[in-house]
Amino acid sequence: MSGSLIKIDEEIVTSATSSVTLTGIDSTYDVYMVVYNNAKVSTDGTTKISMRFTESGTPNTTANYDRASKFLRTNASFGNLSNTNQTSFNTDSNIGNVGGEHQNKTFYIFNANNSSEYTCMTEQATQVASTGELSGQQGGGVLTVTSAVDGVNFFTSAGDINSAVFTLYGLKK
Repeated sequence: MSGSLIKIDEEIVTSATSSVTLTGIDSTYDVYMVVYNNAKVSTDGTTKISMRFTESGTPNTTANYDRASKFLRTNASFGNLSNTNQTSFNTDSNIGNVGGEHQNKTFYIFNANNSSEYTCMTEQATQVASTGELSGQQGGGVLTVTSAVDGVNFFTSAGDINSAVFTLYGLKK
């Protein structure tokens, strides 16, 4: 992928914030990639980072987010996770804030700027959870309404994001 990723927007979080928005999705690229690295939160064991798409810079908070994924854990068997008619893509896993506890996640976004198609995403994650377990996640989701998406908004279920690097890339055609 070297040379095919074009950085569009980046937010480096170094102090507590409840949300981060990345903008710049337009018709330039067919596929966008969003990454956040080393996310640490303020509230141990109760904080989840969720994602919404933005339209005209404003998060779409309608109950039109559907998602399914496979959750892989080192201390238990795998699990299936799914949500329909939600107001965001929920991460379903609590992040910790002690020692090496953190989360890394990558999303690929498709059909974002096409107002006649649903916007879809794939996701993959690794983390050291609030329980200290290593886990991973892989899946996808869809915004089940047609709209032109121009960005992504990440927010917490409780507490704040204390640190992380959030980056939006376009993939060259």
